[in-house]
Amino acid sequence: MQPFAIVDIAGFQEKVEKGMKLHVPHLSGETGTFVKFEKVFLLVNSDDDIHIGKPTLAGTVVEAKILSHGKDKKIRVFKMRRRKRFRRLKGHRQQYTEIEVTGITTP
Repeated sequence: MQPFAIVDIAGFQEKVEKGMKLHVPHLSGETGTFVKFEKVFLLVNSDDDIHIGKPTLAGTVVEAKILSHGKDKKIRVFKMRRRKRFRRLKGHRQQYTEIEVTGITTP
């Protein structure tokens, strides 16, 4: 069993393992730089070795490398009120960052 952790990344809780690639909300940083996530809620090394944070695990850090930045598919929001000649069409493309987890370190 490969160790995994539950970590807070930009307000979302993600299950991560070493070598895993993720799409997360946009993170500031250049492509190729490393980022650290220190809000680790759960760390599982094996079936017998489980660490639960209260609320987080002090000293446990998840390191990741920024691979690329991009935008998701376009979402169109259409609003209409019947019989009132009211129509609105808005579009949105969410920015994301692709990261690769390089390691999970514990104290």
